[in-house]
Amino acid sequence: MSDDSHEHQSFETRAIHAGNTADPLTGAVVPPIYQVSTYKQDGVGGLRGGYEYSRSGNPTRTALEENLAALEGGRRGLAFASGLAAEDCLLRTLLSPGDHVVIPNDAYGGTFRLFAKVVSRWGVEWSVADTSDPASVRAAITPKTKVIWVETPSNPLLGITDIAVVADIARTAGAKLVVDNTFASPYLQQPLALGADVVVHSLTKYMGGHSDVVGGALVAADAALGEELAYHQNAMGAVAGPFDSWLVLRGIKTLAVRMDRHAENAGKIAEMLARHPKVHTVLYPGLPEHPGHEIAAKQMRNFGGMISFRVTGGEEEAVAVCDRTKIFTLGESLGGVESLIEHPGRMTHASVAGSALEVPGDLVRLSVGIENADDLLADLAQALG
Repeated sequence: MSDDSHEHQSFETRAIHAGNTADPLTGAVVPPIYQVSTYKQDGVGGLRGGYEYSRSGNPTRTALEENLAALEGGRRGLAFASGLAAEDCLLRTLLSPGDHVVIPNDAYGGTFRLFAKVVSRWGVEWSVADTSDPASVRAAITPKTKVIWVETPSNPLLGITDIAVVADIARTAGAKLVVDNTFASPYLQQPLALGADVVVHSLTKYMGGHSDVVGGALVAADAALGEELAYHQNAMGAVAGPFDSWLVLRGIKTLAVRMDRHAENAGKIAEMLARHPKVHTVLYPGLPEHPGHEIAAKQMRNFGGMISFRVTGGEEEAVAVCDRTKIFTLGESLGGVESLIEHPGRMTHASVAGSALEVPGDLVRLSVGIENADDLLADLAQALG
């Protein structure tokens, strides 16, 4: 449940204090890790603070969930064992067999796999739209559409969707708008304020920020929907553990300062890549030539730390560039303090090969970390040759 006492505080203050109440027993300023499965009851049904079993609720997870709701401006935050666990709970809460979902033509491969290989077996239909084009979204809607799913910026092509416009389309269609806010984080973008119904996060990424925890989150704009999601979270059980919740809470406290550096470094790298003779396309919403630049500038505080680019030498050269970096670590995932490089077609997005979401073979994706920008620029320059 959201804590209204932090409603009028700045983001940086909420990130540090929302949900982080001093421990009443000792005064510890950091919430304890309640590494516990069950709780002593004061008589049958006499629960202390509402806690009976840690699948249903755990004080450390509660602190994180209150923090998440405050940061996204939602009524209810829920923390899960992974981003995909959060997505699974959301889809099984909102959908029934025979329903239809509009999904983006550029999305995380794991999300596509969930729709194409798992949810579709349950009788849920889906179709693909270019969510950056409102006409494409409208054309994909059917009388059975219950959910419109958006990633902005998208993974890995950094597409930008106008959240407010698609929220209006969803309302007209009687559908829920779900926005995956992982690339932006709530520091850079707040979809609920723009009309979205639910925000999804992989907490593994920028929220945790240190490549040491796996987690996911949902934040609902509506309290009733939040309660429904909480019911399914408990019924399905893929909850965030107390230590993982504690790690994410710790990471969130520095989210604002980290995102400022991620975006600062990424802007410098995008400009360098745009001038490089061995790069023919740079996908970064901070560049004025990016087709979504104006919308991103309107709905985001800054443009984030993710960049994708296409090399002139084709797929084998893209793979070789990934192999030649020394500071950029070849690895999947993103959003950590260290810079990562990957080949989406063979790594994170291999599951979309042959589909409408297939990514170009010459594409390289960067998660720009918070190292010294000059060191990162030099590393990419030598890798490109």
